[in-house]
Formats: sequence, structure tokens, C-alpha cells
Amino acid sequence: MHFQVLASGSGGNSLFVESGDLRILIDAGLPAREQWQRLEAARIDHSSIDHLLVTHGHLDHARSAGQLARGAGAVLHCSQALFHNGSIRRHKRLGDWAPARPLDLEPRRGRGHIRAQAVLVPHDAEPTYAVRLESEGRVLCVVTDLGSAPARLDSELAGCHALVLEFNHDPELLAAGPYSAALKRRIAGPRGHLSNQDAAALLARLASPALDCLVLAHLSRHNNRSELAEAAARQALRAAGLEQVRLRVAEQDRALERLVV
Repeated sequence: MHFQVLASGSGGNSLFVESGDLRILIDAGLPAREQWQRLEAARIDHSSIDHLLVTHGHLDHARSAGQLARGAGAVLHCSQALFHNGSIRRHKRLGDWAPARPLDLEPRRGRGHIRAQAVLVPHDAEPTYAVRLESEGRVLCVVTDLGSAPARLDSELAGCHALVLEFNHDPELLAAGPYSAALKRRIAGPRGHLSNQDAAALLARLASPALDCLVLAHLSRHNNRSELAEAAARQALRAAGLEQVRLRVAEQDRALERLVV
């Protein structure tokens, strides 16, 4: 299984995953033209996408999901709550995705298989999912858009070989930043976004000797700096004896390189 973060941040999020001939996207939050350009820059033919998974209904995750899925002829999987979402409702190939119903994804042609498990996380869009993907014994977890990390996540996201984890903001930069008081409260609240410190604490809980690769995601342009997020993550990895883990920081304006799970 391989994956590539195509975009990460409040301007739009999207992540590509492939296993054999199977190709999926998690979220399509960029404007449609930009989403297609980002796929093209990563040398991914958008018509080859077999399945598109939408984690929740905020625009930065769902903005062009329906349009992209229609163009690709892909099955679009999301919660029933999103069936009437403006971007999604016109697509004819919708799949109901819920934590109680993991998806067994296969390509339209060729070979490949990924089991996709939705994991509920606390965020102010109901419901919001983290994603656990498993293929041939390898596990990729994508965990963004959560304001707190309940203890049950330790078991529901256990065994990651690769982890994409939100490091959204630095509390001091958020407090001193340009956002309104109400927006600051929302971001820092239990249904907002993880701070660097909270993300590092969750990383310490999820990290195991199986972990090979960590991607820091959904960094705020105004309320964080990559060096602060990276320092917090590396401290957690050192404390766990996992200094060898590959670490990357996802960006809003360009795709990361393709990574192996």
C-alpha cells in the first residue's frame, strides 16, 4: 500500500492511497479545478479513482467530492448525514459508510483490496471520521479534525505502520493570532482541532514499534509553524524510543512525495 498527501490545511484536504490496481481518495476539499491539477501534478489520472471516502462535511474536506467522483465514475462513500450535502447529493453512486460497517474496497479492474474502517472523532461536524486502512497486513491511519482524543482511540487506531496525524496549532500563536475570540474558542475546544501538545500526547499513545512513517497534517498557516509541530512530534517519538520513524510535514500548496506503508 502506498499513499500521498495531496493537500493538507484549512484551504482543502485530500489524500491518495493505492494497493495493487485499487486507487482511492480520502476527501476532496480543494476547488474542483485545483483538485484535478493536484492529481495531475502527482501523475494520478483522476479517472482511475475507484472509490472516494469523505470524512465529514466541512468544505475543506468535501468541497469537490461529488464533482470528482462523478468525473471518475467512482463510488463515493460517506455518512448518511452527507447524502444531502450540496457537493455530494447529485452523485448517483453513493455508499453509506459508518463505524459499524467497514468497507471492503476493490478496484473496477485488476487486483487489490483495502478494508476501510471509520472511527468517530470529536469535531463540530457530525459525524466526523478518522480512517483506518488495512491492506495485506499493513495499516495506515488518517487522524485529523478532532478537538480531543478519547481513550477508545488507542484500541480503534492501534497498530499503525503509517500515521497521518493532525498537529493544527500552537496555543500561544493561536491566542496571539488574528482570529476572532469565538473562532479561537472553537479551534481550542474539545470539538475543534488538536494543538501540537495534544497531538504529541495522542502520538505517544498510538506509536508502537510497528510505526514506520509519520506525517504531520492540517497545520494552521496562521497559528502554527512547522518547526514547532515537528519538535513536539520528535519529542514524543524519542520518549517512545522511535527516533527512526520517518517524519514528514504535509503542506497546503503542494503534494508530498508518495510514501510506502
